[in-house]
Amino acid sequence: MLGNLPIETAAFALLLALIASVIGGAFGGVLTGGKALGPQLAAFMGSFYGVVAGTAGVLIGILVSAFIG
Repeated sequence: MLGNLPIETAAFALLLALIASVIGGAFGGVLTGGKALGPQLAAFMGSFYGVVAGTAGVLIGILVSAFIG
């Protein structure tokens, strides 16, 4: 248990964040760099960096909400 947050809920939220950040990063990568890099490379780079930023952000959010709530 993380504060008042069950560990199952935190793990499920982290899994959903991982999936959403891959999809969002790939989509954002194609939109921002698709013309310059090509859509495949832009989607690959966007999905990689989306996971890095999205997972860290959601993990921090889970920890903050677990100890505040």
